[in-house]
Amino acid sequence: MRKSERIFLLNSKNKVALVTGAYGGIGRSVVEMLLESGVKVVATGRSDFRFKNNDVLHLAVDVTKENEVKDAIEKCIDHFGRLDFLIHLAGMVGSGRIDEMSLDEWEKVVATNLTSAFLMLKHGYKKITKPGGVVILCGSSNGYNGGSHLSGAAYASSKTALVNLVRYCAKEWAPDGIRINIVSPGPVDTPMLDRLTDTEMNNLRSSLPLGRIASPEECAGSILFLCSNHADSMTGTNLNISSGLVLDA
Repeated sequence: MRKSERIFLLNSKNKVALVTGAYGGIGRSVVEMLLESGVKVVATGRSDFRFKNNDVLHLAVDVTKENEVKDAIEKCIDHFGRLDFLIHLAGMVGSGRIDEMSLDEWEKVVATNLTSAFLMLKHGYKKITKPGGVVILCGSSNGYNGGSHLSGAAYASSKTALVNLVRYCAKEWAPDGIRINIVSPGPVDTPMLDRLTDTEMNNLRSSLPLGRIASPEECAGSILFLCSNHADSMTGTNLNISSGLVLDA
């Protein structure tokens, strides 16, 4: 997608986005595309990476802490004066059988993936542009098919819960003119896959009807579409980006 196409797609003049998980594979691509489209960005995460652009405010945020989430949204308003796109991509994966999972691991994954979304939605709603605000959450193909020991029960469960959280908010916020949708990527070429063995990677690739793993840029492009005026009639939608992985789910 060329820069001119993204600018048209987003109608981005004077728009501001807050992106969590901004330094991960998908998050970094989202931020770069938003910046190229003329959108100002609050990029949050816990990384030393920095985007070399004056239209970015970098914040270190623990998305499981309510005071830090609230503070990040308030700093967005203080710095840029508005919030149009709230894109919550922060998350973590688990692993292993459920009978081997500790309660601490379960609670950490659920807090990072699900509770953080609740906090972002609670405080983001109060500040986001009304009407016209757009919220995007990040689910997973595991939310369709239950996942496996490679990602763990807490990951699959929390990602499934996000889908109904989005549907709930879509109904509650429609009168305010706020749209909320969720993207559910399958395997994506990010460092998250680095922990898989060669055999696991080959098995994963062969399980995809399209025979290929999605790129971060493809996921980011789908997110920009959902933020755009071309998706003005879409709310409560779960957009599957899995190379066909969940066709039988």
